[in-house]
Amino acid sequence: MGGKLSDMENSPSSYSFTLRPASSSDAKTIRQIISLVHINPTGLDWRRFILAVDSNGQIIGCGQVKPHADGTLELASIAVLPEWRGRGVARNVIEHLLTRFSGPIYLTCRSELGQLYQKFGFEVVELIDMPPYFKRISRFVNLINRLTRRPVALLVMKR
Repeated sequence: MGGKLSDMENSPSSYSFTLRPASSSDAKTIRQIISLVHINPTGLDWRRFILAVDSNGQIIGCGQVKPHADGTLELASIAVLPEWRGRGVARNVIEHLLTRFSGPIYLTCRSELGQLYQKFGFEVVELIDMPPYFKRISRFVNLINRLTRRPVALLVMKR
């Protein structure tokens, strides 16, 4: 699966990328991309990752579905290098991952990203309906928000 976007205004004539499973040699780059985009760095197991790579073989985006001890699955670590955003990379990674897993799947995201994930069939889950792992995360974020002056609005969503 890949994307080719040649009809974007004010951009070079073509951007192409492909998706591939990660290998052990990609683990460091995955960690670097996750750090660069400032998302949760826990649970980064390269064996679960799908990578978007450009025509030169450089990793430009990634994502995974990670299992939790309570049996839930989480769409996680969706990250795209800034210069590749808006070109269908995240959409392709998400679509690929969602086709590989049936049944309920959860995610956590900043509230401003909720509309993006609604396009994939995700809906906001209220605290009372969350599985244990996601309740813990939500409560932790709420505690941090009370202690800091820069609150983060977090959504838990389910498909």
